[in-house]
Amino acid sequence: MHEIQAKSILSARNGMNVYRGCTHGCVYCDSRSTCYQMDHAFEDVAVKTNAPALLAEALRRKRRRCMIGTGSMCDPYLPLERETRLSRQCLEVIDRYGFGVSILTKSDLVLRDLDLLRSINAQAKAVVCTTLTTFDEDLCRILEPNVCTTRRRFEMLRTCHEAGIRTGVWLCPLLPFLNDSEENLRGLLDYCFRAGVEVIVQFGMGVTLRDGDRQYFYAQLDRHFPGMKERYIRAFGSSYCCLSPNAPRLEQILQEECRARGVLWEPEAAMAWLMEFEDPLAGEQLHL
Repeated sequence: MHEIQAKSILSARNGMNVYRGCTHGCVYCDSRSTCYQMDHAFEDVAVKTNAPALLAEALRRKRRRCMIGTGSMCDPYLPLERETRLSRQCLEVIDRYGFGVSILTKSDLVLRDLDLLRSINAQAKAVVCTTLTTFDEDLCRILEPNVCTTRRRFEMLRTCHEAGIRTGVWLCPLLPFLNDSEENLRGLLDYCFRAGVEVIVQFGMGVTLRDGDRQYFYAQLDRHFPGMKERYIRAFGSSYCCLSPNAPRLEQILQEECRARGVLWEPEAAMAWLMEFEDPLAGEQLHL
C-alpha cells in the first residue's frame, strides 16, 4: 500500500472509493481493466488518507441529502481497513451530516461498523450488499482467494438483516463453464432469500472481459483450469460480453424466484433502489 492525497472523493453520481486497487485476488475483476488507467500495481493499494476530510467538505456543500455509494470499483473493507479505519471515518461523516449509504463489500469486516450503520439507518437509509458468485466453497477459494467465502458472506448479510440494515446481493459474474449451472444459481438464491435480501443486482448470466482484465483472467484459468482458456477463446473470441450458454434458463429461474418472493431483480429498478434516499422523518414532518 501507499498513501496519497486525493483531489476529490465523490463522483457525479455520489460514488466514493477510499482505496484504489485491491488485494482480494478475484480472478475476474473488471477493475483491473486498462481503461481505468491505474498508474500503479493493482495490489499496491493507494490509500486516500484525506478521504474523510474531502467527504465532509463535499457533504457540507450539498443542498439535499442523498445516498453515498461505495465499493463498486474498490472494496471499502480491504484487510488494511483494520488499521487505516478510513471507511469507518467516512461512515462517521455520513452519519454526522444525515446522509444515507450503500455499501458493496466481500468482507465481513463491515460488521465492525454495525453501530454506525444502525445510526445512519435511523435517520436515513443504510444498505449493505455483497457479491456472490459460487455456492461451492472450494471453487470460491479459487475464484476469490483472499476474501471470506460465500458461506461467511451469507452469514454477514443475515447478521446485517437481523440488525435492521437493508441488504442486497450482486449476483455476478456467473462464469461460463465454471459456475453457470442451475444448481449453483439455486444455491446462491437460497442464500439470498434466507438472508432477507431486498434486491439482487444482475446484468446478464455471464462475465465481461476487457483489456487488462482478460489477460489476468486467462492467466488464472491456465493456472487452475488447464484448457479452459482455449474453450473461452473458441466460444467468445475477443467479445466483451461472454454470456453463458445456459443464460436463458438461468434468467428464467432468477425472475421466477425473485417474483415469488418480492425481491427486486430488474437491473434498472435494482440500481435505483440502492441509491434512493429515504428520510424516515419526511412523513412526520409533512404531517406537522
